[in-house]
Order: sequence, then C-alpha cells, then structure tokens
Amino acid sequence: MRTRRWIFSAVMRLLLRCLRIGQRHRFWPTQKVWQLWLYGRLCVRSLLYNSFIDSDTALDALFEPVYWLVDHITRWFGVVFVALVIILTSSVVCIVYVCLLPLILRTYPLPWIFWHFIYGHWNLVMIVFHYYMAITTQPGYPPQQSRSDIAAVSICRKCIAPKPARTHHCSICNRCVLKMDHHCPWLNNCVGHFNHRYFFSFCLFMTMGCIYSSISGWDMFWEAYAAIEKMKLLAKERLQVTANQTYGQTPPPTFTFHQRAFHKSVVYAWVLCSSVALALGALMIWHTVLITRGETSIERHINRKEKKRLQKKGKVFRNPYSYGPLGNWKVFLGVERKRHWVTRVLLPSTHPPKGSGLNWDTAPCVPEQKTALLAI
Repeated sequence: MRTRRWIFSAVMRLLLRCLRIGQRHRFWPTQKVWQLWLYGRLCVRSLLYNSFIDSDTALDALFEPVYWLVDHITRWFGVVFVALVIILTSSVVCIVYVCLLPLILRTYPLPWIFWHFIYGHWNLVMIVFHYYMAITTQPGYPPQQSRSDIAAVSICRKCIAPKPARTHHCSICNRCVLKMDHHCPWLNNCVGHFNHRYFFSFCLFMTMGCIYSSISGWDMFWEAYAAIEKMKLLAKERLQVTANQTYGQTPPPTFTFHQRAFHKSVVYAWVLCSSVALALGALMIWHTVLITRGETSIERHINRKEKKRLQKKGKVFRNPYSYGPLGNWKVFLGVERKRHWVTRVLLPSTHPPKGSGLNWDTAPCVPEQKTALLAI
C-alpha cells in the first residue's frame, strides 16, 4: 500500500514539476494545456455559480460563441443590407417611371392618372423620409456619467453602468439602448426610443406601397407573364425551324430587345413588391400588436415570463407602460391634438418622442392611471 502511494505521489510531483518548468521556460504545449484547463474550470464554475442559475443561463453561456459570430456578421453586413434596400427600391421606382408611367399616361383616364400620380409620389416620399430618418437617427443611449435624477432599475453586466427602465444592452452595437426593441440589420441601426416611430412608419408605408403596386399592376403582370411564355414558345419554334433551314434563312425575332426588357421588368417589379408586401406586412402587423399593448419586442418576452410567475402566486400582471390601445398609439406617434394625426402621421415630421427615455411618467395626451400597476 505504501509503495503504491509513494509511486502515485512521485508521479504527481513529476507532473507538477513539468508544468512549472514549462511555465518557467514558456514551453508552449504545456502552457497551452494549462490555459485550457484553467479556462474549462472557469466555465464550469460560471455555470454552477449559485442557485439562481437556471437552464436558460447555462444555454446562453454555451451558445455565447454562436451569438458572438452572429453579432459580428450582422454588424459587418449591415452596410450591405442597407445598400440592398436602396438598390431594390430604386430599381422598382425606375421601372415605374421608365416602363409603367408612359403606359399609364397613354391608356388610363384622367382621374386615374391624377390618383396614381398623387398617391404614388406621396407614398414614395414617406418611404424615403422615414427610412432615411430611421438610419440616421440614434436610438438613444444612457448618459455615460452617473446622474442622481435617473431612476436605474438594474446594472448592466456588460457596460457595468446603471440601466434605466426599458433599457437593454445591444450586443451588436456593444452598448445599452433606451427602450430597445431590436437591432435591425436592414437599417444597420438599433430600433430604440428616438427612432422607433421612424422604423414603424417605414414598415407601414413600404407595405402600403408594395400592396398598391401589386394591386395596380396585377393586369400588367399577367400580360407580361403571358408575353414571356409566348417568347419561350416562339424561341423553341425558331430553333426547330432553324434546324431544317440554312443559316441565311433564319427567321427574324418576333420580340425586340425593348419589348423583352419591358415584360421582364414588369414581372420582376410585381414579384418583388408582392414578396416584400407579404414579409414586411407580417412584421408590421406584429409591431402593430406590440405598440397597441405598449410593449417592445424584448418586453414581450419579459412580460410573458412575469405573467406566468405571478399567475403561480395568484396575482395579475399589468403592464406599467400601457395607457390603453388609443393612449399607446398617441404616445408612440406623438399625437397631442387632432391636427397632429395629419401633420405628424400622414405628413413627414421630425418631432421627437415623448420623454427622454430615462424616466417614464404618464404622457399628457393620455389620462392618469387610476389603478395601481405592478411594475416589472
């Protein structure tokens, strides 16, 4: 028994001596193994730190490398996504002006020409304005220096700074954002307190414009699609005729280059507008529901967990930032008077949102809450 213990002790002392010698002389294989051992032990201890750690925290820690990769890809490809939005939107606008507008002026009656001209340009102006403002407007960030008048609800574990209510840390921007909804790669910007209205208005007017283009170009789309199918059929017939004739007797093409480009452009514009209307329309409806409830995308998940937790205790959860459906829309759109529905909603407006994003008092455009609300 003593011999076995002595041999085991000698082997362990030899291993420790090798590790020390490797660290002293910077022997890289030994040093690498030692660093991996320390890192693995730290990861295990971080997952089993205290009793408050649950399965969600463990999964977040395990998937942290995946999150890091996605965040960096989104950050670097944000400019590409913005350029893609500009190119696709500009291509549809050019097709409308070059191909469809002359056809409308020749064939449509005067009232329909007037309607398309007014509504189309108004919708285009609203899309361009709100997209530009959503990109260039900062979402809002907490002050770097601590202030005594800010009611902080927690401390950000990444910024190590006080975090006001409704503020969340964006891993892509690597800073806290006031009333953060999400990070939009198509804007290359966070959607927060100061540009949330611009983002939603862009989604709304872009969806309206795509639906308008799809409905008004329905007949043109089917005519162009039938013409393209006819082109393919004639091309096959020409190949069969050419196979039985000499080179000099090849029949001339039935459709010119301008006609082929026209029909393909109409089909491209209609398919693109219809696809964007479906995808962006679903996103717009989702944000419409959230705004009606007085929530953001992040708060939706937080409130759902809080509601389940309080239900187990026999309590009812009330969103402290909800002023009712109409009140939520007034606060979100900045409507204080009746004329603001026109000047601030139907026309381009750069008015700031209510509040600074640091404190959340009751807005003057909605009545005071009479019932006590349970805060998150």
